[in-house]
Amino acid sequence: MSHAKPFRPCAIIPVYNHADAIAAVVAGVRQYDLPIILVDDGSEPKCAEILDQLAAGKEQIELLRLERNSGKGCAVLAGARAALFGGYTHALQIDADGQHDPGAIPAALAQARLYPTALIAGVPIFDANIPNARLYGRWFTHIFVWLNTWSFALRDALCGFRVYPLAETVALANRHRIGQRMDFDIDIGVRLMWDNVPVKPVSVAVSYPSDGVSHFDLLRDNLRISRTHARLILGMLVRIPLLLTQRLSNLSNLFRH
Repeated sequence: MSHAKPFRPCAIIPVYNHADAIAAVVAGVRQYDLPIILVDDGSEPKCAEILDQLAAGKEQIELLRLERNSGKGCAVLAGARAALFGGYTHALQIDADGQHDPGAIPAALAQARLYPTALIAGVPIFDANIPNARLYGRWFTHIFVWLNTWSFALRDALCGFRVYPLAETVALANRHRIGQRMDFDIDIGVRLMWDNVPVKPVSVAVSYPSDGVSHFDLLRDNLRISRTHARLILGMLVRIPLLLTQRLSNLSNLFRH
């Protein structure tokens, strides 16, 4: 007899001063009847007021407010813990700046329902406006993620469109200090794979509007990401015996069948 919980997803949207975009993002998510947890990561008054208005009197929209700006990772994990406490099984993460096409939500949730213990990870399809520095810089991360996981399963570790299995994600965050800012998506993705959480891809169109708000600091955040890669490399070195054992076991099972 199975005692698995019924599939009950929500969306988590970390928000930091996205006053002009957040209402459209919320509308895009709500068209799929998905409950939303908005996490205000210390936004300025203009954005905070808009978030208050979006959540006022809405049973399907919950607003969490962090006292100060703590970073995307802190905001997402605060939302994940609240979602798990509220009885949700999965959380769709989508950025507040409108980059992610909400039309990918049904496919992402379908994958999560089919693979309930998996991380459903967005594979971006970029428009022509993506900055070259961001596009080429992603390959640096791709290479290190492949080295750290011995796998190509996480095809884009920087994409912030995902569905997390909440029990596995919160348990991991309770054991490890996960990157708090722009390194969050990389850090938690790799560590979930180290915990044997499978990864399933889902395509999502990603746009970079010329008037969009981005909090990515080219120098500071790239340095932070580089430090995360270095820390994960050290963690991978410790896991080499286990990784070898797993690969040999997989090969043995392949030949056995």
